[in-house]
Amino acid sequence: MKVSGFTFVKDAIKFSFPVVESIKSILPICDELIVNVGKSDDGTLDAISAIKSEKIKIIKSEWDPNFKYKGRILAQQTDIALAKCTGDWCFYLQADEVVHERDLDRILKRMEEELSDERVEGLIFNWLHFYGDYSTFINSYHWYQREVRIIRNFRGIASWSSAQGFRLNGKKLRVKDTGAHVYHYGWVRPSKVMAAKKRYHDSLHHGDGWEKEYKKEKFDYLKHIDPAMLKKHEGNHPKVMRKRINEWQGEFDISKSTHRLTFKDIRNRISDFIARRTGWKIGEYKNFILMK
Repeated sequence: MKVSGFTFVKDAIKFSFPVVESIKSILPICDELIVNVGKSDDGTLDAISAIKSEKIKIIKSEWDPNFKYKGRILAQQTDIALAKCTGDWCFYLQADEVVHERDLDRILKRMEEELSDERVEGLIFNWLHFYGDYSTFINSYHWYQREVRIIRNFRGIASWSSAQGFRLNGKKLRVKDTGAHVYHYGWVRPSKVMAAKKRYHDSLHHGDGWEKEYKKEKFDYLKHIDPAMLKKHEGNHPKVMRKRINEWQGEFDISKSTHRLTFKDIRNRISDFIARRTGWKIGEYKNFILMK
């Protein structure tokens, strides 16, 4: 069995993506790891090149500045890296996603178990979305809780929508659960960096003019989200994140929330309550077909 890791990244230093940590987190169980590095002027390529491993294969790309519609350029860049994979399984992480070392053996075993059954087109992970700091996460199924991150190297499987998941010829993949977690750190950045990243990210979905819609110099974490959706993280983090977490200087106190409650918040609170009591997740996002 051969495993190909793959990812893409651009402006990782400028926007504080933990992409080096992301790559290192799955490198031990990959036979090769394809990194598609978009043209950047902040040292991103140097940071990737500095990772000492013969497994890493860097390809360089230049993003089309005119291709800004519903995040499709993110899927395009994902597919560029996927096309270079030669493994039986292809293990994808985005630049702000990290896997815990305790899950590596479980993930590898799952790939070995399902290798001969080609009905299984992919494997899903559970998500931990950290928000505001490294000790707070989103405790609500209204933020996607599961997604595909390992796929067969089948022709026809491609990145879906804005690179959130994958589909085979436009159809949802048939998958099994790894039981492992993806630690998502996309909402843990200094407030100025988060605001700049949001402006750029919004432009990829709505066009250049949209960058002017979010004018704030700092992102207001406390105002942005209903505090009822947040919970303190009691566990530890992947070891590769230790240095970044130790250097973190941000302050985030849920008790000081300035968020104004909306009807949508109330609706989400009720449905989250029902889900925790009954397991019934009304309207949960599922970009896959889970096999038994």
